[in-house]
Amino acid sequence: LVRMKFLQLLSRKSKRLEMLFQPRFCQKQFPYMCLATSACLYSKKKKVNSYEQVDQEKYKSLVCSVTSYKTSSQTPETILEEDNLLYGQPHKHAPPVKAEAKTPKNWVPLINPNKRIPLVNSDSNLPMKIALRKTDTPSVTRVLQQTIPPQQAFYLERWKQKMVQELGKDGFAEYTKNLFLQGELFHAALESIFLPEEMATKEQREDAAISGYLSSVQHVLKDVSEVKALESAVHHETLQYLGLVDCVAKYRGQLCVIDWKTSEKPKPFLQSTFDNPLQVAAYIGAINHDANYDFQVSCGLIVVAYKNGCPAHPHFMDPGLCAQYWNKWLLRLEEYMGR
Repeated sequence: LVRMKFLQLLSRKSKRLEMLFQPRFCQKQFPYMCLATSACLYSKKKKVNSYEQVDQEKYKSLVCSVTSYKTSSQTPETILEEDNLLYGQPHKHAPPVKAEAKTPKNWVPLINPNKRIPLVNSDSNLPMKIALRKTDTPSVTRVLQQTIPPQQAFYLERWKQKMVQELGKDGFAEYTKNLFLQGELFHAALESIFLPEEMATKEQREDAAISGYLSSVQHVLKDVSEVKALESAVHHETLQYLGLVDCVAKYRGQLCVIDWKTSEKPKPFLQSTFDNPLQVAAYIGAINHDANYDFQVSCGLIVVAYKNGCPAHPHFMDPGLCAQYWNKWLLRLEEYMGR
């Protein structure tokens, strides 16, 4: 509409229109009636191809390579050759090499090849319960505490400082004391569940402080059967360390060392349990090399229970995974002995 109004305005003064368009387009004048809004009247100069001005005889090979180019025939190898030719050999800075898996110097198999398993197990249905004696032999817990990795120690110390800042020193001491007490009550209640009814204590089962933990593990307890040991001491007769096993029983048909853990935060992954897998592997090795036990174990289970009653996270460790953590445990044990 604006363009048409503009043309109508100009058409009223034809002489001015002719004078306006005459010098721009052509020498001859033409009437304004021939103008069209869609016409674009101007002459184009022919573009000159700059390659035609190149001395083709002098730069024949270059011209041929450019004009005959279609698709790239370069490969990673040819690009590397060109870079070396233009810029020289690169300075090789070795990338961070992933640490190779170390092999323990004093390697002992997880499964004891010399242990003879009786064809008929003991007739007693009661789980084994060997008391832990105080000796100079290091415990699994002490070894792991004394050889904690620096990064893990850093996060543990930072958490401790944060809790002290919030609760104060006395408040933090009371908090840790209550956690330890709840753990003891929780283990005692589980022991009562697995023992025959005449040996279980009613008070332990009905303790309100651990009712949430017991509710949390109910779905796991349905898969546990044939309990062989409860709160029983184990001693590795070759490597000379000892520990106290929470439970040895079948979980979904496979005999496992079961470690019951309590937590206020969710731990849905095995990595979230820090050194607990090493602890389980250490107990498995100790059982397999302890003459007091007439069976061997190749699997582990870490059950993380929650105080609020949320379903516990069971972390199953198959024989392959147990073997990996067994090697890590042997390295930590060597580090401890070396000190």
